[in-house]
Amino acid sequence: MSGAELRVFVADDLRFFLAARNRGASGVRVVVDGTSSLGHVVQSIGVPLTEVGALEVDGRAVADTYRPRGGERVRVREVTRPQRTEDARFVLDVHLGALARRLRLVGLDTAYRNDMDDDALVAQANAERRVLLTQDRGLLFRRSLWRGAFVRGARPDAQLADVLDRFAPTLAPWTRCMGCNGGLEPVSKEAVVHLLKPGTRRTYDAFVRCRECGQVYWHGAHHGRLDAIVAFATQAGASWMC
Repeated sequence: MSGAELRVFVADDLRFFLAARNRGASGVRVVVDGTSSLGHVVQSIGVPLTEVGALEVDGRAVADTYRPRGGERVRVREVTRPQRTEDARFVLDVHLGALARRLRLVGLDTAYRNDMDDDALVAQANAERRVLLTQDRGLLFRRSLWRGAFVRGARPDAQLADVLDRFAPTLAPWTRCMGCNGGLEPVSKEAVVHLLKPGTRRTYDAFVRCRECGQVYWHGAHHGRLDAIVAFATQAGASWMC
């Protein structure tokens, strides 16, 4: 069957992964060798399997291990949203620091460091059973990766909206440190007064502190933008429950 051809039709929502010349409705013509899996074929045209909800060959569902023979019509379906997880825990690549802070703000367990290389990210995702969030398709193509997801959007707010829409996680705003991901706990003003600037000492009385790094937080004037992010996230969560 070497050199046989099949045609792959990719869902509209996934066509942005394809080369521009392959984004038409007529599908992608692919030459197959009779030994490569369908999953390999799909990734070879640019679509990570983490973004694929189902594969169909001539109208029947198949696994990504299926070996296409040529002369077949393949349909690549997108992941159905929300893609719910029992315990939504994430690790983000080095380019998504602003998104990491937003996810922590709304209470999601989010691992992030700005010095992690690709091997370390995959190892952490696998060891801690975290979903690896990235915009690097090369990371998502790794067969050793337990679970990953491509983050859509050029700006952090759009990226947050995409992650919340995809996973519909349970939120717990204001419970995690945006700096280190540690849990926050109430603390008396007396316990942290030595860490506060004079204006803060005079104006605010309610504080929380990170159990891990000791960072102190209070609901000050600078929280307006953060309040807006939390309000958006919680309103979106309410719509998922409907």
